[in-house]
Amino acid sequence: MQNNLLAVLFALLSALTIAWGTVVRHRIAEAAPQGGKSPILSAMKRPLWWAGMSTAIIAYFLQVVALGFGPLLVVQPILVMSLMFTLPLSARYDGRRITVSEMSWSTVLTLAVTILVLLGRPLPGISHPPLERWFIPVGVGALALFTLDRFAARQIRREKALILGIVTGAVFGYVSVFSKAVADIFVLQGVIGLLNNWELYALIAASTLGTIVQQSSFNAGALKNSLPAMKSAEPVVAFSLSYLVLGEKFQATDLEWLWMALALVSMIFATVMLSRREVG
Repeated sequence: MQNNLLAVLFALLSALTIAWGTVVRHRIAEAAPQGGKSPILSAMKRPLWWAGMSTAIIAYFLQVVALGFGPLLVVQPILVMSLMFTLPLSARYDGRRITVSEMSWSTVLTLAVTILVLLGRPLPGISHPPLERWFIPVGVGALALFTLDRFAARQIRREKALILGIVTGAVFGYVSVFSKAVADIFVLQGVIGLLNNWELYALIAASTLGTIVQQSSFNAGALKNSLPAMKSAEPVVAFSLSYLVLGEKFQATDLEWLWMALALVSMIFATVMLSRREVG
C-alpha cells in the first residue's frame, strides 16, 4: 500500500531513534583504548554498546516499515534528519553547547537533502528488479569502497574518520536499497518468498559490514568528522541505486532540476564544513 504520509512518519521516527544509538556507540568508541586490533570487538564488550545497537535495530525496523509504504526516494532524505538530532545530543553528552555554526550547517544539510525529494516528487519503481540490474552497481561499488577503505587505513585520525564515514554512508546506501527490495518482496510474497530470494542475505551481509566500518569510523576520530559524511554519502548512493536498480524516478521539470542541483552542492559543502570543525 503506497502512502507517502505514513512513509514520512515512520522515517522520522526512525531518524529520532538513530540519533541516540549513534551517540551511545560513539561515546563507547571514544572511551576505548587506542591501538586495539578490533574496534568492533572492543566495543561489543560494553553493555551500553548493545543498548545502542538495540536502538539501531528498532530504528531499522521503523525504516523498513516506512519503505513498505513509500519509495526509497521519499524515505531516505527524511532519515538524514537524524543528523539534526544527533549533533545536539552529542554536544549535551559532552557537556558543551552546540554552536550556531554547527546548527546552521546541519540545518543546511538536512534542508538540502529534503529539497531533493520535495521538488523531485518521486515515483515508485520496480517491486522486484531482475538479478542482472544489480551486477554492475554492486560490483563497481564494492571495488570502489574497498579501495577507499584501504586508503583510509593510511590516514591520520580526522581524515581517516572522514573517509571511513563516506564508506559507511555508501554501504548503508546499499543497505537502504536492499531494504526496499526486501520490504517489497515481503509485501508481495510473504515470509517464504523472502527466504527464497537472495536480497535478504545480501541485506544481512551489507548491514553487518556497515556496522563494522561504522564502529571503526567512530573509533578513528570525533563524531563530527565521520557522521556528516555518513549522512551525506548514504542518500547520494541510495538515490543513484534507486534510479539504476529499482527504477524509481524524480518528476522534476525545467528549473526544478536547477534547484535540486543547487541543493546537492549545498549538501556536499555543508558536509565538508561540518567535518572540518573540531569538537569543542
